[in-house]
Amino acid sequence: MIRSDITELHYIAPIENVPSILEHGILSHNQAKKIDHNSVAMREIQERRKDKQIPGARRLHDYANLYFDAHNPMLSKCRAHNREICVLRIDPMVLDTPNVIIADRNAASNWVRFSPVAEGLGSINRDRIFARYWTHPNQYEEMSHKSEKCAEVLVPDCVAPEFILGAYVVDEVAMIRFRQLNSGLPVSIKSDIYF
Repeated sequence: MIRSDITELHYIAPIENVPSILEHGILSHNQAKKIDHNSVAMREIQERRKDKQIPGARRLHDYANLYFDAHNPMLSKCRAHNREICVLRIDPMVLDTPNVIIADRNAASNWVRFSPVAEGLGSINRDRIFARYWTHPNQYEEMSHKSEKCAEVLVPDCVAPEFILGAYVVDEVAMIRFRQLNSGLPVSIKSDIYF
């Protein structure tokens, strides 16, 4: 993947968290523990992430995590809550934040490689990241592709609110819920990103 392939990055969040996110930014897990919020994170995955040390850097929970494409297994697992969540659109300029790290697949994976931005982008297969489906006849290939679809941009501590460009929601019901926040963020329906 090259930098110009990235028109935006994504963050999956409960709609009700948007005012707090606009005030505090998208926080790392450790920073978010300090404020009241709801989470879409899965407990078992967070257990795997909490003690993971990034070689030569900090612990995984010290980074805010963004996706290259929200149409991924994480959003699929949230499908029962589609009308309560949004996908925040993040300016790819966040990649220029000091000490950003690229995880070439889900950062909780045992096979993940962590790299600085330039090297990390080069290790990501654009076609697999942006593939519509990750199912394969071979279960090992499917497991690998599923993990790759969740490749992450890891930003130390916080993604500042000024990087948030807008949001996607699944339908009109979610749009009404989002607009009731009076956040000032542009929001549009993009149902094809959801499951």
